[in-house]
Amino acid sequence: MSRSAWLSIAILLLLAAGFLLSLNGCGSSSTATGVSAASKIQHVVIIFQENRTPDNLFQGLCIAPYGSPSACGSPASSTQYEIQTSNWLNNQVAGGVTQPGVIDLGTVGSNPDNYDLSHAHSAFLDMCDLNSATNTCAMDGAELIPVGCNAGVTGCAPANPQFMYVNPADVAPYLTMAQTYAFADHMFQTNQGPSFPAHQFIISGTSAPSATSSLFASENPLGSGPTANAGCIGIPTETVTLIDPSGSETSNSPIYPCFEHPTLTDSLDNAGITWRYYAPSAGSIWTAPNAIQHMCGPNNPPPNGTACVGADWTGTSPKVVIGQSQTNAQILSDIANNQLQQVSWVIPDGHDSDHALSNNGCGPSWVTSIVNAIGQSSTYWNNTVIIITWDDWGGWYDHVPPAVIDNGSSWGSGYVYGFRVPMIVISPYAKPGYISKVTHDFGSILKFVETTFNLPSLGYADAPADDLSDIFNFNQTPIQFQSITAPSNNSTCTSDNSAPTDPDDD
Repeated sequence: MSRSAWLSIAILLLLAAGFLLSLNGCGSSSTATGVSAASKIQHVVIIFQENRTPDNLFQGLCIAPYGSPSACGSPASSTQYEIQTSNWLNNQVAGGVTQPGVIDLGTVGSNPDNYDLSHAHSAFLDMCDLNSATNTCAMDGAELIPVGCNAGVTGCAPANPQFMYVNPADVAPYLTMAQTYAFADHMFQTNQGPSFPAHQFIISGTSAPSATSSLFASENPLGSGPTANAGCIGIPTETVTLIDPSGSETSNSPIYPCFEHPTLTDSLDNAGITWRYYAPSAGSIWTAPNAIQHMCGPNNPPPNGTACVGADWTGTSPKVVIGQSQTNAQILSDIANNQLQQVSWVIPDGHDSDHALSNNGCGPSWVTSIVNAIGQSSTYWNNTVIIITWDDWGGWYDHVPPAVIDNGSSWGSGYVYGFRVPMIVISPYAKPGYISKVTHDFGSILKFVETTFNLPSLGYADAPADDLSDIFNFNQTPIQFQSITAPSNNSTCTSDNSAPTDPDDD
């Protein structure tokens, strides 16, 4: 046979191999027989909550009547939740351990909702207690995390709230969701810091000030005060700290917190994929689009803007919807009116969040209302994935060390990865009762959306991340939705007519 004939056969074999790889879902969310997310999923709803770890929020998985001690382990088996129920590491006490106590999620009882734990980068360093020789967090420094109280409050915090877990009765809906659908107990926030940079990673996989910068915004903005706007509409004196690849927050001067780089919304727009971002206010540190200049489109050039007036914010059907709370929830009316976009981000207001200092215990009620609305919809349940996760660890104890990148050269060095946060995935194609042991982060959510809608990589946190494919079986008979029982405070939460609240700016 001639050389050209052999070459033709080789090319055909390579093409066939590529076709088979494509069928088998190489590089996409799929199962071994090639059924992909793209063939089943038309809508992705990403619900963010605030400031919790699995050890803090999900002890109920290990406690009767909500769960069982045998369901949890540290270290856990493949079928156990990775939850540490005793002997929490504490390098500040004799014996090196502290036994956890119980705290309420919201305003009732031992957590009067008037204190907060630092979740700044310095708090990450305290809790991590990095062993530089092994590049591993000891996870024993939580007691060093500062606790702050509102001015004038007396007796505001119990001793060492870092070592307390939430009363399971307060978060029963979350526990049911985790046990019924899929729970990821190796989900990590991508960044080693608080909410403002975390929400930038959530929408774009980075908090870099520009597309090519090796720096990250690492803290919440300074100089704005708790009621002032953040991002491209912050006051001219507002600044945000930058961290370099060596982990230094002092090598570069702080900058105005208005950035310019691609986001996932740009990829969605370019592909004609619809999206919507529901947020408490235009200026919140949780409202990520306000810090991206081409998304915000400030009414005056930064740093003199006072309002985002870009196309995403204006018009009869804006993509960024503000003023959202449980009693003013466009996400619920969009579901009811068959107006749900293909990709949605849902950000809580302060009361409906799980953030210490600002929540009134209504977070589970808020999340349950959205999950039940989708689950009970004949339009959306069979083609939707709901991803529920938390934006950062909030200063609470957790025992699982993250993979810290500090070599000074790799992407993310000096600021990636942060501590564990919970993640629940609800879908008719999520493996029922599944506990994911795969390492995920915010980049995994971005990559799942990219693979589902055939979008290019942003090249940030999404590039090294997995795509959540272990969580799904797109061959299984679609799971019939099981309604989530609303929490006991549901009527109070749904009747709260107060204006949407923003988080503090800690």
